[in-house]
Amino acid sequence: MTTEPTQDAEPTKDAESRGVPLVPVLLALTVVSGLIDAISYLGLGHVFTANMTGNVVVLGFAAAGAPGFSVPHTATSLGCFLVGAAVGGRVARRVGTGSRRRWTRMTLAVEAALVGVSAAVAFAAPDDAPVTVYSVIALTAFAMGLRNATVRKLGVADLTTTVLTMTLTGLASDSRAGGGPGTHSPRRTASVIAMVVGAALGAWLVLHHGIAVPLLVGAVIVAVLALTASGRE
Repeated sequence: MTTEPTQDAEPTKDAESRGVPLVPVLLALTVVSGLIDAISYLGLGHVFTANMTGNVVVLGFAAAGAPGFSVPHTATSLGCFLVGAAVGGRVARRVGTGSRRRWTRMTLAVEAALVGVSAAVAFAAPDDAPVTVYSVIALTAFAMGLRNATVRKLGVADLTTTVLTMTLTGLASDSRAGGGPGTHSPRRTASVIAMVVGAALGAWLVLHHGIAVPLLVGAVIVAVLALTASGRE
């Protein structure tokens, strides 16, 4: 007796593949990370809200009394990032075993909303107002923590969207000069370029237009990704 193959799996697979693959999505998010850190570091008093490695170092500078750094600003960023990462971890455990596409889009929609709210705050109040500084730090750091937890669970090789230390290490150690095979890593190279592009764009926008405009740009980019991301690499 023969049975007809079920047709349920194929439509699900097709639905998962619709949209922009995860590799370009994560590269675009890396651009946004550079943009966000340019906003926070140049516009909010030398604090990072995406790059927590740099933020821990900045906290040390601030604790030692180095001019231009703030313990409250940096501690707010670190705390909100950790809360966002914890929430992202819980979300991953609840929905991460289902549709990658739905999970990714949901997380990016939340990130877009958080960055969008921070842009609205920045448009409504002066850049140096305490309500602007702390609101933007808290909202963007939480968003970056949520995103980092999601990207970590997605596990796309060589694309973390916020940290480049191991990416650069891999590029150097795997090169012929490092005694490696000399194989090229387009993802690693593209990730470095994406971060530089985002940082340069963010810096230019902050210097010429303040922090509200680049925050809006970041929110729009992430919103587009939330509408178009697929679940495949």
